[in-house]
Amino acid sequence: MKARILLSPDIHRNRKVVKIAFDYNLGILELLKKHFQVRWSQSKKCWWIARTEFDYKKFKEVLSPIAEIVPIADKSKVKIEVVLPKEYLEKLERLRYSPNTIKTYTSYFKDFQNYFKNKELTEIKVDEVNDYILKLIKEKKISPSQQNQRINSIKFYYEKVLGYKKRSYHLERSRKEKKLPDVLSKEEIYKMIECTQNIKHRCIIALIYSCGLRRSEAINMLLTDIDSKRMLVKIRAAKGKKDRYVQLSSYTLELLRNYYKTEKPNKWIFESRNGTQYSAESVLNVVKHAAKRVKIKKRVYPHILRHSFATHHLEQGTDLRYIQEWLGHSSSKTTERYTHVSKKDFLKFKNPIDDINKTT
Repeated sequence: MKARILLSPDIHRNRKVVKIAFDYNLGILELLKKHFQVRWSQSKKCWWIARTEFDYKKFKEVLSPIAEIVPIADKSKVKIEVVLPKEYLEKLERLRYSPNTIKTYTSYFKDFQNYFKNKELTEIKVDEVNDYILKLIKEKKISPSQQNQRINSIKFYYEKVLGYKKRSYHLERSRKEKKLPDVLSKEEIYKMIECTQNIKHRCIIALIYSCGLRRSEAINMLLTDIDSKRMLVKIRAAKGKKDRYVQLSSYTLELLRNYYKTEKPNKWIFESRNGTQYSAESVLNVVKHAAKRVKIKKRVYPHILRHSFATHHLEQGTDLRYIQEWLGHSSSKTTERYTHVSKKDFLKFKNPIDDINKTT
Protein backbone atom coordinates (compact mmCIF):
# COMPACT_ATOMS: atom_id res chain seq x y z
CA MET A 1 0.00 0.00 0.00
CA LYS A 2 1.38 3.40 -1.01
CA ALA A 3 2.13 6.12 1.49
CA ARG A 4 -0.10 9.20 1.33
CA ILE A 5 0.96 12.81 0.96
CA LEU A 6 -1.66 15.40 1.90
CA LEU A 7 -1.36 18.81 0.24
CA SER A 8 -3.21 21.81 1.58
CA PRO A 9 -3.01 25.60 1.21
CA ASP A 10 -1.90 27.42 4.35
CA ILE A 11 -0.48 30.63 5.73
CA HIS A 12 2.96 30.54 7.35
CA ARG A 13 4.54 33.72 8.72
CA ASN A 14 2.16 35.82 6.61
CA ARG A 15 3.20 33.89 3.53
CA LYS A 16 1.03 31.70 1.31
CA VAL A 17 2.40 28.16 1.33
CA VAL A 18 1.51 24.60 0.40
CA LYS A 19 1.58 22.38 3.45
CA ILE A 20 2.91 18.84 2.91
CA ALA A 21 1.76 16.28 5.46
CA PHE A 22 2.73 12.59 5.55
CA ASP A 23 3.68 9.88 8.00
CA TYR A 24 7.44 9.74 8.35
CA ASN A 25 8.91 8.16 5.23
CA LEU A 26 12.62 8.44 4.40
CA GLY A 27 12.05 7.91 0.66
CA ILE A 28 9.55 10.77 0.43
CA LEU A 29 11.77 13.03 2.51
CA GLU A 30 14.83 12.43 0.33
CA LEU A 31 12.90 13.18 -2.88
CA LEU A 32 11.41 16.35 -1.40
CA LYS A 33 14.79 17.69 -0.35
CA LYS A 34 16.41 16.75 -3.64
CA HIS A 35 13.83 18.25 -6.03
CA PHE A 36 12.05 21.04 -4.12
CA GLN A 37 12.68 24.05 -1.90
CA VAL A 38 11.01 22.48 1.13
CA ARG A 39 11.25 23.93 4.61
CA TRP A 40 10.22 22.58 8.00
CA SER A 41 7.75 24.46 10.21
CA GLN A 42 8.39 23.84 13.89
CA SER A 43 5.05 25.32 14.94
CA LYS A 44 2.93 23.45 12.38
CA LYS A 45 5.05 20.29 12.50
CA CYS A 46 5.08 19.82 8.75
CA TRP A 47 7.07 20.50 5.58
CA TRP A 48 6.02 23.33 3.29
CA ILE A 49 6.79 25.00 -0.04
CA ALA A 50 6.07 28.61 -0.88
CA ARG A 51 3.04 28.73 -3.15
CA THR A 52 4.92 30.81 -5.73
CA GLU A 53 7.57 28.06 -5.92
CA PHE A 54 5.20 25.09 -5.97
CA ASP A 55 4.96 23.12 -9.23
CA TYR A 56 2.17 20.58 -8.83
CA LYS A 57 2.93 18.81 -12.14
CA LYS A 58 6.58 18.27 -11.20
CA PHE A 59 5.59 17.32 -7.64
CA LYS A 60 3.29 14.62 -8.98
CA GLU A 61 5.88 13.28 -11.42
CA VAL A 62 8.52 12.98 -8.71
CA LEU A 63 6.40 11.62 -5.82
CA SER A 64 3.55 9.65 -7.41
CA PRO A 65 5.70 6.51 -8.04
CA ILE A 66 6.05 6.01 -4.27
CA ALA A 67 3.07 7.86 -2.80
CA GLU A 68 -0.57 8.77 -3.36
CA ILE A 69 -0.90 12.55 -3.57
CA VAL A 70 -4.12 13.94 -2.14
CA PRO A 71 -4.91 17.67 -2.41
CA ILE A 72 -7.07 19.10 0.35
CA ALA A 73 -9.70 19.98 -2.25
CA ASP A 74 -10.35 16.27 -2.65
CA LYS A 75 -12.41 16.07 0.57
CA SER A 76 -14.10 12.84 -0.45
CA LYS A 77 -10.82 11.00 -0.09
CA VAL A 78 -9.44 12.24 3.18
CA LYS A 79 -10.01 14.40 6.20
CA ILE A 80 -6.94 16.46 6.96
CA GLU A 81 -5.79 15.77 10.50
CA VAL A 82 -4.16 18.40 12.66
CA VAL A 83 -0.69 17.38 13.80
CA LEU A 84 -0.26 17.79 17.55
CA PRO A 85 3.02 19.46 18.61
CA LYS A 86 5.40 16.67 19.56
CA GLU A 87 6.46 18.48 22.73
CA TYR A 88 2.85 18.72 23.90
CA LEU A 89 2.33 14.96 24.15
CA GLU A 90 5.84 14.35 25.49
CA LYS A 91 5.29 16.89 28.27
CA LEU A 92 1.97 15.32 29.26
CA GLU A 93 3.59 11.90 29.47
CA ARG A 94 6.69 13.19 31.26
CA LEU A 95 4.54 14.83 33.93
CA ARG A 96 2.65 11.54 34.27
CA TYR A 97 -0.80 12.85 33.47
CA SER A 98 -3.44 10.11 33.50
CA PRO A 99 -4.40 8.42 30.19
CA ASN A 100 -7.86 10.00 30.38
CA THR A 101 -6.44 13.49 30.87
CA ILE A 102 -3.96 13.00 28.02
CA LYS A 103 -6.76 11.88 25.73
CA THR A 104 -8.93 14.87 26.69
CA TYR A 105 -6.17 17.48 26.45
CA THR A 106 -4.84 16.29 23.10
CA SER A 107 -8.32 16.14 21.59
CA TYR A 108 -9.27 19.63 22.77
CA PHE A 109 -5.93 21.14 21.80
CA LYS A 110 -6.27 19.70 18.29
CA ASP A 111 -9.63 21.48 18.05
CA PHE A 112 -7.86 24.67 19.10
CA GLN A 113 -5.13 24.17 16.49
CA ASN A 114 -7.67 23.50 13.79
CA TYR A 115 -9.59 26.67 14.61
CA PHE A 116 -6.40 28.74 14.33
CA LYS A 117 -4.89 26.71 11.50
CA ASN A 118 -3.94 29.82 9.53
CA LYS A 119 -1.99 31.33 12.41
CA GLU A 120 1.22 30.53 14.25
CA LEU A 121 0.36 29.27 17.74
CA THR A 122 2.77 31.74 19.28
CA GLU A 123 0.98 34.63 17.54
CA ILE A 124 -2.46 33.86 18.97
CA LYS A 125 -3.53 36.52 21.45
CA VAL A 126 -5.39 36.07 24.72
CA ASP A 127 -8.45 37.93 23.40
CA GLU A 128 -8.62 35.59 20.43
CA VAL A 129 -8.59 32.57 22.73
CA ASN A 130 -11.34 34.06 24.85
CA ASP A 131 -13.40 34.67 21.70
CA TYR A 132 -12.79 31.05 20.67
CA ILE A 133 -14.05 29.73 24.02
CA LEU A 134 -17.04 32.07 23.94
CA LYS A 135 -17.93 30.81 20.47
CA LEU A 136 -17.87 27.21 21.71
CA ILE A 137 -20.16 28.13 24.60
CA LYS A 138 -22.67 29.86 22.32
CA GLU A 139 -22.58 27.54 19.31
CA LYS A 140 -21.60 24.15 20.73
CA LYS A 141 -23.26 24.66 24.13
CA ILE A 142 -20.26 23.18 25.92
CA SER A 143 -20.68 22.56 29.65
CA PRO A 144 -18.79 24.53 32.32
CA SER A 145 -16.70 21.43 32.98
CA GLN A 146 -15.73 21.06 29.33
CA GLN A 147 -15.03 24.78 29.12
CA ASN A 148 -12.49 24.49 31.93
CA GLN A 149 -10.90 21.39 30.41
CA ARG A 150 -10.48 23.15 27.07
CA ILE A 151 -8.92 26.15 28.80
CA ASN A 152 -6.58 23.86 30.72
CA SER A 153 -5.48 22.12 27.51
CA ILE A 154 -4.58 25.51 26.01
CA LYS A 155 -2.88 26.79 29.17
CA PHE A 156 -0.84 23.59 29.31
CA TYR A 157 0.72 24.34 25.92
CA TYR A 158 1.59 27.95 26.62
CA GLU A 159 2.63 27.56 30.25
CA LYS A 160 4.06 24.03 30.51
CA VAL A 161 5.37 23.44 26.99
CA LEU A 162 6.44 26.96 25.94
CA GLY A 163 7.15 28.13 29.49
CA TYR A 164 5.11 31.33 29.37
CA LYS A 165 4.44 32.97 32.73
CA LYS A 166 0.97 32.43 34.13
CA ARG A 167 0.27 36.12 34.39
CA SER A 168 0.73 36.49 30.64
CA TYR A 169 -2.16 34.17 29.91
CA HIS A 170 -5.41 34.82 31.71
CA LEU A 171 -8.72 33.25 30.80
CA GLU A 172 -12.03 33.83 32.48
CA ARG A 173 -13.29 30.65 34.08
CA SER A 174 -16.89 29.57 34.30
CA ARG A 175 -18.54 29.10 37.64
CA LYS A 176 -19.04 25.44 38.40
CA GLU A 177 -22.60 24.21 38.56
CA LYS A 178 -23.46 23.10 42.07
CA LYS A 179 -25.32 19.93 41.27
CA LEU A 180 -26.18 17.50 44.03
CA PRO A 181 -25.16 13.88 43.44
CA ASP A 182 -27.78 11.20 42.79
CA VAL A 183 -28.12 8.54 45.48
CA LEU A 184 -29.70 5.09 45.68
CA SER A 185 -31.15 3.60 48.85
CA LYS A 186 -29.49 0.66 50.61
CA GLU A 187 -32.47 -1.49 49.65
CA GLU A 188 -32.10 -0.63 45.95
CA ILE A 189 -28.40 -1.49 45.95
CA TYR A 190 -29.01 -4.77 47.79
CA LYS A 191 -31.67 -5.71 45.23
CA MET A 192 -29.27 -4.91 42.38
CA ILE A 193 -26.68 -7.28 43.85
CA GLU A 194 -29.11 -10.07 44.72
CA CYS A 195 -30.91 -10.04 41.37
CA THR A 196 -27.63 -10.38 39.46
CA GLN A 197 -26.89 -14.02 38.67
CA ASN A 198 -23.34 -13.62 37.35
CA ILE A 199 -21.01 -13.83 40.37
CA LYS A 200 -18.43 -11.47 38.84
CA HIS A 201 -21.10 -8.86 38.17
CA ARG A 202 -22.37 -9.15 41.74
CA CYS A 203 -18.84 -8.55 43.02
CA ILE A 204 -18.41 -5.49 40.81
CA ILE A 205 -21.50 -3.80 42.24
CA ALA A 206 -20.72 -4.83 45.83
CA LEU A 207 -17.06 -3.78 45.72
CA ILE A 208 -17.70 -0.38 44.12
CA TYR A 209 -20.45 0.42 46.62
CA SER A 210 -18.90 -0.99 49.79
CA CYS A 211 -15.52 0.68 49.15
CA GLY A 212 -16.77 3.90 47.53
CA LEU A 213 -14.69 3.27 44.42
CA ARG A 214 -14.41 5.14 41.16
CA ARG A 215 -14.98 2.90 38.14
CA SER A 216 -11.31 3.18 37.10
CA GLU A 217 -10.21 2.13 40.60
CA ALA A 218 -12.32 -1.02 40.42
CA ILE A 219 -10.96 -2.16 37.05
CA ASN A 220 -7.35 -1.33 38.02
CA MET A 221 -7.51 -3.36 41.23
CA LEU A 222 -5.20 -6.37 41.55
CA LEU A 223 -5.83 -9.58 43.48
CA THR A 224 -3.02 -8.57 45.83
CA ASP A 225 -4.90 -5.38 46.75
CA ILE A 226 -7.37 -7.37 48.86
CA ASP A 227 -6.03 -7.83 52.41
CA SER A 228 -8.50 -10.22 54.02
CA LYS A 229 -6.47 -10.58 57.24
CA ARG A 230 -6.62 -6.87 57.98
CA MET A 231 -10.01 -6.49 56.24
CA LEU A 232 -8.68 -3.68 54.05
CA VAL A 233 -8.63 -2.89 50.34
CA LYS A 234 -5.73 -0.95 48.86
CA ILE A 235 -6.49 1.54 46.08
CA ARG A 236 -3.28 2.26 44.18
CA ALA A 237 -2.35 5.42 42.27
CA ALA A 238 -5.90 6.75 42.25
CA LYS A 239 -6.85 10.28 41.25
CA GLY A 240 -4.01 12.62 42.15
CA LYS A 241 -1.56 9.65 42.10
CA LYS A 242 -2.42 8.86 45.73
CA ASP A 243 -2.75 5.44 47.38
CA ARG A 244 -5.35 4.89 50.09
CA TYR A 245 -6.95 2.12 52.13
CA VAL A 246 -10.65 1.47 52.66
CA GLN A 247 -12.52 -0.99 54.81
CA LEU A 248 -13.37 -4.41 53.37
CA SER A 249 -16.83 -5.59 54.39
CA SER A 250 -17.48 -9.20 55.41
CA TYR A 251 -20.35 -9.42 52.92
CA THR A 252 -18.14 -8.29 50.03
CA LEU A 253 -15.29 -10.59 51.09
CA GLU A 254 -17.63 -13.60 51.02
CA LEU A 255 -18.77 -12.66 47.51
CA LEU A 256 -15.16 -12.20 46.36
CA ARG A 257 -14.14 -15.62 47.74
CA ASN A 258 -16.99 -17.36 45.91
CA TYR A 259 -16.12 -15.44 42.76
CA TYR A 260 -12.43 -16.39 42.98
CA LYS A 261 -13.25 -20.10 43.40
CA THR A 262 -15.52 -19.98 40.36
CA GLU A 263 -13.68 -17.66 37.95
CA LYS A 264 -10.06 -17.95 39.15
CA PRO A 265 -8.81 -14.58 37.86
CA ASN A 266 -5.07 -14.43 37.27
CA LYS A 267 -3.93 -10.85 37.88
CA TRP A 268 -6.75 -8.33 37.98
CA ILE A 269 -9.70 -8.83 40.28
CA PHE A 270 -12.01 -8.34 37.32
CA GLU A 271 -10.87 -9.86 34.05
CA SER A 272 -12.53 -10.53 30.72
CA ARG A 273 -12.81 -14.06 29.33
CA ASN A 274 -9.42 -13.84 27.61
CA GLY A 275 -7.71 -12.73 30.83
CA THR A 276 -7.35 -9.05 29.96
CA GLN A 277 -8.35 -6.19 32.22
CA TYR A 278 -12.11 -5.61 32.44
CA SER A 279 -13.27 -2.56 30.50
CA ALA A 280 -14.95 0.56 31.83
CA GLU A 281 -17.81 0.07 29.38
CA SER A 282 -18.42 -3.46 30.71
CA VAL A 283 -18.69 -2.11 34.26
CA LEU A 284 -21.19 0.49 33.07
CA ASN A 285 -23.31 -2.20 31.41
CA VAL A 286 -23.23 -4.40 34.52
CA VAL A 287 -24.56 -1.58 36.73
CA LYS A 288 -27.17 -0.36 34.24
CA HIS A 289 -28.56 -3.84 33.57
CA ALA A 290 -28.80 -4.63 37.29
CA ALA A 291 -30.75 -1.43 37.90
CA LYS A 292 -33.04 -2.22 34.98
CA ARG A 293 -33.78 -5.69 36.34
CA VAL A 294 -35.01 -4.30 39.67
CA LYS A 295 -36.92 -1.51 37.86
CA ILE A 296 -35.12 1.50 39.32
CA LYS A 297 -36.51 4.51 37.46
CA LYS A 298 -33.73 7.03 38.04
CA ARG A 299 -30.59 7.11 35.87
CA VAL A 300 -28.10 4.63 37.33
CA TYR A 301 -24.37 4.62 36.55
CA PRO A 302 -21.27 3.27 38.39
CA HIS A 303 -20.45 6.54 40.17
CA ILE A 304 -23.90 6.62 41.81
CA LEU A 305 -22.69 3.69 43.94
CA ARG A 306 -19.80 5.84 45.20
CA HIS A 307 -22.20 8.71 45.95
CA SER A 308 -24.46 6.29 47.81
CA PHE A 309 -21.54 4.90 49.85
CA ALA A 310 -20.65 8.40 51.10
CA THR A 311 -24.24 9.43 51.78
CA HIS A 312 -25.14 6.24 53.66
CA HIS A 313 -22.03 6.56 55.84
CA LEU A 314 -22.97 10.13 56.66
CA GLU A 315 -26.54 9.10 57.52
CA GLN A 316 -25.33 6.45 59.96
CA GLY A 317 -23.11 8.97 61.76
CA THR A 318 -19.65 8.37 60.27
CA ASP A 319 -17.37 11.38 60.73
CA LEU A 320 -16.96 13.40 57.54
CA ARG A 321 -13.16 13.26 57.88
CA TYR A 322 -13.16 9.47 57.53
CA ILE A 323 -15.44 9.61 54.50
CA GLN A 324 -13.12 12.17 52.90
CA GLU A 325 -10.15 9.85 53.46
CA TRP A 326 -11.95 6.78 52.09
CA LEU A 327 -13.10 8.63 48.99
CA GLY A 328 -9.63 10.07 48.39
CA HIS A 329 -10.81 13.68 48.31
CA SER A 330 -8.07 16.30 48.64
CA SER A 331 -10.49 18.90 49.95
CA SER A 332 -13.19 18.48 52.59
CA LYS A 333 -15.38 20.82 50.51
CA THR A 334 -15.79 18.07 47.92
CA THR A 335 -16.99 15.64 50.58
CA GLU A 336 -19.26 18.19 52.24
CA ARG A 337 -21.68 18.14 49.31
CA TYR A 338 -22.99 14.82 50.65
CA THR A 339 -24.37 16.65 53.67
CA HIS A 340 -26.91 18.21 51.28
CA VAL A 341 -28.31 14.84 50.16
CA SER A 342 -28.16 13.01 53.48
CA LYS A 343 -31.54 12.50 55.13
CA LYS A 344 -30.02 12.42 58.65
CA ASP A 345 -30.61 16.09 59.45
CA PHE A 346 -34.01 16.20 57.75
CA LEU A 347 -35.31 13.57 60.17
CA LYS A 348 -34.73 15.94 63.10
CA PHE A 349 -37.49 18.25 61.89
CA LYS A 350 -41.20 17.88 61.41
CA ASN A 351 -42.73 19.15 58.17
CA PRO A 352 -45.45 21.78 58.90
CA ILE A 353 -47.90 20.08 56.51
CA ASP A 354 -48.09 17.11 58.85
CA ASP A 355 -49.87 19.34 61.43
CA ILE A 356 -52.48 20.59 59.00
CA ASN A 357 -54.71 17.59 59.61
CA LYS A 358 -54.68 18.24 63.36
CA THR A 359 -55.67 21.92 63.09
CA THR A 360 -58.57 21.49 60.68
